[in-house]
Amino acid sequence: MLRVLCLLRPWRPLWARGCASDGAAAGSEIQVRALAGPDQGITEILMNRPRARNALGNVFVSELLETLAQLREDRQVRVLLFRSGVKGVFCAGADLKEREQMSEAEVGVFVQRLRGLMNDIAAFPAPTIAAMDGFALGGGLELALACDLRVAASSAIMGLIETTRGLLPGAGGTQRLPRCLGVALAKELIFTGRRLSGREAHALGLVNHAVAQNEEGDAAYHRARALAQEILPQAPIAVRLGKVAIDRGMEVDIASGMAIEGMCYAQNIPTRDRLEGMAAFREKRPPTFVGE
Repeated sequence: MLRVLCLLRPWRPLWARGCASDGAAAGSEIQVRALAGPDQGITEILMNRPRARNALGNVFVSELLETLAQLREDRQVRVLLFRSGVKGVFCAGADLKEREQMSEAEVGVFVQRLRGLMNDIAAFPAPTIAAMDGFALGGGLELALACDLRVAASSAIMGLIETTRGLLPGAGGTQRLPRCLGVALAKELIFTGRRLSGREAHALGLVNHAVAQNEEGDAAYHRARALAQEILPQAPIAVRLGKVAIDRGMEVDIASGMAIEGMCYAQNIPTRDRLEGMAAFREKRPPTFVGE
């Protein structure tokens, strides 16, 4: 259940967070909100391009890249949550209308930027969660796949549908989907361009949780925020190093992965949080971690 005492700051562009007017925030395709009170440490990225159903256009991608670059340096961000400000859609994928106006060379450059964006999301130091309350198609699903965790409304629709448009996934989908589902199933979904409901995606292991949609259309967001609340009390350095150990370990053989885990573990030994965890265990009290 959500904490009713959670304080919400206004949505605003990250780069003007201290002085942006509501009008400036409303005009941005990517907006940021840091939760306060008991949920301090959760930062939300709101994707807000209603006319294009959050399609991945040039402005959208540029704003999201800039946002991630600035948040990456903020040690107060313990969990980063991606959500939509457009009811019924998470992200509709590539902006094909904008793409039609590009030359072949421009398409190549843009897809490379898009791939870089997904890599930046995947490499974000804190845990990331995608709250999928509606359609997540093509690049929209690739964005969610770049996150560490995914929560979907049961009625959400998702799929790597690029082959139905004469394309193939170009922002990491051909690499991340097999790691999530296995090679044969990933090939089946990409070859057929099949669309899955949130319930079906959960049954396959594509999303961590699937929840019944509510009247407001934000059930996945609420479940994702509850999941973020479970992460908040844990030692932030240990969580970040755990993410590194898993992600880097998956790229190599098990012996090399064990060596990576050992290096991450060694980095955690001298932290104040580890000492606090041991003291709290000894004194039979909840630990208070500070991220040092």
